[in-house]
Amino acid sequence: MSGFPEGNAVVYCEGAFGTTNGKTAHGLVRRTRRYRVLSVIDSRHAGSDAGEVLDGRPAGIAVQPDLATAIERAPRETPATHFVVGLAPDGGRLPEAGRAAVEAAIEAGLHVDSGLHDFISEDPRLAQLAARRGVAIRDVRKPPARERLHFFTGKIEQVTALKVALLGTDSAVGKRTTAWLLVEALQRAGRRAELVGTGQTAWLQGVGHGIILDSLVNDFVSGEIEHAVWSCFTETRPEVIVLEGQGSLLNPAYPGGHELIAAGRPDVIVLQHAPARTHYDGFPAYPLHPLPHQIRALELVSEKPVVAVTVNHEQLTPAQARAACETIRRETGLPAVDVLLDGAESLVETLAPLIARPDERR
Repeated sequence: MSGFPEGNAVVYCEGAFGTTNGKTAHGLVRRTRRYRVLSVIDSRHAGSDAGEVLDGRPAGIAVQPDLATAIERAPRETPATHFVVGLAPDGGRLPEAGRAAVEAAIEAGLHVDSGLHDFISEDPRLAQLAARRGVAIRDVRKPPARERLHFFTGKIEQVTALKVALLGTDSAVGKRTTAWLLVEALQRAGRRAELVGTGQTAWLQGVGHGIILDSLVNDFVSGEIEHAVWSCFTETRPEVIVLEGQGSLLNPAYPGGHELIAAGRPDVIVLQHAPARTHYDGFPAYPLHPLPHQIRALELVSEKPVVAVTVNHEQLTPAQARAACETIRRETGLPAVDVLLDGAESLVETLAPLIARPDERR
């Protein structure tokens, strides 16, 4: 990570910033080591501060209407060098307008980074254009070569750090953001804590250890999770490792969590939940399973406890979000907190008694 930041980024999120399809851009606005983020492109919010749109707090990152304006208004001392696709649509496909924006970015001499399943570097026209302009295209979700992949071995048992799986009741529910906030709160409390990322956005944020789970061949998913957690532990010796979840255990389109439970062998689970959601994200025909049901399912599969619920306050006022936390406490008997509103310090207090007792977690 010593080479960070790699450059100055314009993040493309046309039509999606502030929605679940803009979660990659959201992550880059909130934190990234890989880039200095100069601006976000979304004509619907042009003229606004990206942090104000996202969290009600200024981030010093302007939302611009288009690429030309973003390049023109970049500070002279930090001109734009990278065009990062901040869209995260269902299926990871690049819309036609996005393809045109990528072409314009290459023409302008910007490197292109994308976390979509549509590989820009395999588009002959765009690849040739990039070669002529002397810029690089990085498709973050391109699967690694088979010979570089790891199969599960059991070396995960050498990891004595407290392993916390940050799972969710749905996709695009804020798992990664909460995971980062928990890691940062642990570090402020004097704990050695690290995040193991599992998606393209964590990579774009510059996470030290991780994989891109949904680009892997299934036979190697468990081994790659194990290797990432083991490498994190052996290289940095943290007291706590937080594992970023993907999808949710019962999500019909993005089932996830079982891989982390099976291969990451977490000691405890923190469960992210959006109380205002009634259906799985993007699928109105599929009602969201009730929170107590999801907790029981996770504990049955993992044989490990859900120790806290973290709340996503989308469609809720701060007062409603805090009231939802209180309702969750009554219904589940678990601590509940909205970490974006109230910080992750209470989570640190919940985990503190477990950190120093590795023998009791076996």
